[in-house]
Amino acid sequence: MFENLFWIGFAGAAIALIFAWLQRNKVMKASEGNEKMVKLASAIREGANAYLKAQYTTVAKVFCVVFVILLIMAFGTNGKMLPKVTPIAYLTGGIWSVLAGFIGMKIATNANARTANAASESLNKGLNIAFSAGSVMGFVVVGLGLLDITIWFFVLKYAMGYSEPHDIANIMVMNGMGASFVALFARVGGGIYTKAADVGADLVGKVEAGIPEDDPRNPATIADNVGDNVGDVAGMGADLFESYVGSIVATFALAGAAGYGFAGMFLPLALAVVGILCSLIGSFLIKTKEDATQMSLLKSLRTGTYTAAVLSAVVAAPLCMWALGSANHWLGVYVSILAGLIGGCAIGYFTEYYTSDNYKPTQELAAASETGSATIIIGGISLGLKSTMTSILIVGAAVLISYFAAGGTTTILDASGAFSQTFNQGLYGIGIAGVGMLSTLGITLATDAYGPVADNAGGIAEMSGLPEEVRERTDALDSLGNTTAATGKGFAIGSASLTALALLVDYVNMVQAKTDEVLNFTLTSPTVLVGMFVGAMLTFVFSAFTMSAVQKAAQSIVVEVRRQFHEIVGIMEFKADPDYSRCVELCTKGALHEMVIPACLAVIVPIATGLILGPTGVVGLLGGVSVTGFAMAVFMSNAGGAWDNAKKYIERGNHGGKGSEQHKAAVVGDTVGDPFKDTSGPSLNILIKLCSTVSIMFSGLIVAFNLIKFF
Repeated sequence: MFENLFWIGFAGAAIALIFAWLQRNKVMKASEGNEKMVKLASAIREGANAYLKAQYTTVAKVFCVVFVILLIMAFGTNGKMLPKVTPIAYLTGGIWSVLAGFIGMKIATNANARTANAASESLNKGLNIAFSAGSVMGFVVVGLGLLDITIWFFVLKYAMGYSEPHDIANIMVMNGMGASFVALFARVGGGIYTKAADVGADLVGKVEAGIPEDDPRNPATIADNVGDNVGDVAGMGADLFESYVGSIVATFALAGAAGYGFAGMFLPLALAVVGILCSLIGSFLIKTKEDATQMSLLKSLRTGTYTAAVLSAVVAAPLCMWALGSANHWLGVYVSILAGLIGGCAIGYFTEYYTSDNYKPTQELAAASETGSATIIIGGISLGLKSTMTSILIVGAAVLISYFAAGGTTTILDASGAFSQTFNQGLYGIGIAGVGMLSTLGITLATDAYGPVADNAGGIAEMSGLPEEVRERTDALDSLGNTTAATGKGFAIGSASLTALALLVDYVNMVQAKTDEVLNFTLTSPTVLVGMFVGAMLTFVFSAFTMSAVQKAAQSIVVEVRRQFHEIVGIMEFKADPDYSRCVELCTKGALHEMVIPACLAVIVPIATGLILGPTGVVGLLGGVSVTGFAMAVFMSNAGGAWDNAKKYIERGNHGGKGSEQHKAAVVGDTVGDPFKDTSGPSLNILIKLCSTVSIMFSGLIVAFNLIKFF
């Protein structure tokens, strides 16, 4: 019955994409402002398009190498090591991920000047245009995600004749690997670009030269604005497309093992469709007044996101009863969904608490600037480390509640040594909790994506000489955007931890099905333990490579900006124009050169670990990278967001205000936090899931060839 209802995915995708199109038209009808604003917006668009073209060219080369390897594994073994359709699934996943990021970047670059011009009329109009642009990003991601999933279901079920839910789900997981692969390159490359420009512009412009942020005399300003679009929008779009699709297909994979069949697969799809409708309703509730404070702006966004979550929770109950009523587990599964929804909202709230300057932690961090840059850096690290406690406890509670509510027990294995039915049902609960957490991604991502648009609007307002009150409005929107961006990253990493657990179990099931040997996956196994150490190491080495990449690229920008200030006569007196294109060129070159090694680590390390330690070693690796990656991602994202908002808190007149020694100390802290929150931190959640999907993809190779079997 339920396999015939998957057309609902097409309906949900259509609703999301039509709404995105209407929001896009709304943005495009607004004016870009005066001639100078149009010129600046055009330069930003041109730089963003050029970078993405170069990035996709580089990614395509690496992507094709992996595609050829998969073709050899699928057709060289006549489908024994991989189903023959797997390489195509991988290819399409990558294409959809590219499309999600590209569309988001296009609307963002068209909305920047329009938001600045709207903010010259009122704060609410500026919020309206920026949020509409963010809505395009949010609803395009969920729309394309549902479209991808639904098309593949119909192709596999009806065109290719796959009849078993687990066979369909396992191939769709391979589709997720393509999306993860592209998302990691997009996040890392875009993150390197945007933070190299941002750090270079801040250190030389604000700290050394003492000129305002986004001052037109700074040669790195255009590169900084380009970076906001390619990193914080295009990279984020590809990232959350992968998270959204990954959570749904991982739950698909668990539905068959739990005994729920197509009904268990239909439920997360239907929940995603409901989430789109609820997100759409919530988006109409986001508005503000001209005299709005930071707290009232935050309240406006909360109203929309919390309303969407509550509506989803209400509709999910009859949905569970209808889909799983015959299995007598619908109520427990519903509780699991609630655990995911409430957990997501709780992560969002505590992320706001630790990163928004409306609350004590960030205000105390700003006060640390009174004694210099060293103390504000120490304070930011401490704040980030402390903030991991709430996120980990929330996700831990969501895992336990969803597992036991869905029917899970402490009995893991049955008499034959396989996973027990109750264990699989509990895992399905964890998977559906992840879907619940991301079910309202349409509006959550909209509130996240509007931030870079507001940031760019502020830059255009500054560079085009608009009145000070316009910059104050865009700064208010931008400061809120820093908080919502941190919230979006919290959602992504929280759901990643739940999805990674589901994928890990799927990997174990696939490996065990490919061997007659009963494998020891317990911590007492030396290979599992060593694999955990390798997984933990991967988190730190990956973070080191991405941080180092920003450092190297930023150094080239610092040197170039200093050179132009010294050699271009009249630049500081507005008598000569800086060479913006040179900084754009350096950022592009640095990002493309530095992104390959960290991105490839996620593919190479799991395969190498499996070939040496065998399938049990890979389980250890996945556990190690999931735990340490989760904690590290939360630490980095929250510390970076707090440093940024502490700087903006000072810029509003606190602790000496703009140009003071305290402000310079806060700028240094912000530059340390930039690669934390926009490069390394958000890339870790993709690393976690890509390691899992790579391990699943190459599980046949790892079982057939590994060194440990010779001992």
